[in-house]
Amino acid sequence: MADGTRTTTKRQARGPRAAATAGAGKGRGAAGALLGVPAMPLKPRPAIPALAPEERASLDAVMARYGNDPASVLAMLQDINDLHNYLPRHWLEELAARLKIPRTRLYRVATFFRALSLEPRGRHICTVCIGTTCHVRGAPKLIDKVERDLGIKAGETTADMQMTLETVGCVGACALGPLVVLDGKYHGHMTPEKLGKVLKKTPEEGKDN
Repeated sequence: MADGTRTTTKRQARGPRAAATAGAGKGRGAAGALLGVPAMPLKPRPAIPALAPEERASLDAVMARYGNDPASVLAMLQDINDLHNYLPRHWLEELAARLKIPRTRLYRVATFFRALSLEPRGRHICTVCIGTTCHVRGAPKLIDKVERDLGIKAGETTADMQMTLETVGCVGACALGPLVVLDGKYHGHMTPEKLGKVLKKTPEEGKDN
């Protein structure tokens, strides 16, 4: 009788372990059920649109400019970024496929260089320097001014895609601090009042003026 009791106890002890082992082979859903957690369905990745004929022609021109050489991928990305003011994902996918390089290589380059952006940016780029010199001379007040006037935070773009507000650690022009770079043009010794006037004129003048 004692032997029979021990045999039953061993079988009962092995029961949950055996069930867990069997369930492990059924994937995440089975494991979640054992833990009392409902299985989470995996969301499918959104489809990447193909390049339109005119986009393909533009990409052809960019690649031909650098001899279709993968070693010139940074220059190609800069040209694409200049065309769109950011790097559209379907352009990156097409470029990687045609250069026969991993997509991860393109994304590493795109995220390393601040001049490149994976997110759509505004027609105008307002960059406030927040280096030590600019900071102590009032850069935070300049950021507050832009955020209040345009209703966006640093790193965001206005709803009409006119203006993007960015910050940069230092642009190497400390003597001009506090400094704002608007569409590549330096505006030194900036004050909130002066910045407000510059921002009001910018949409009227256009980016290339």
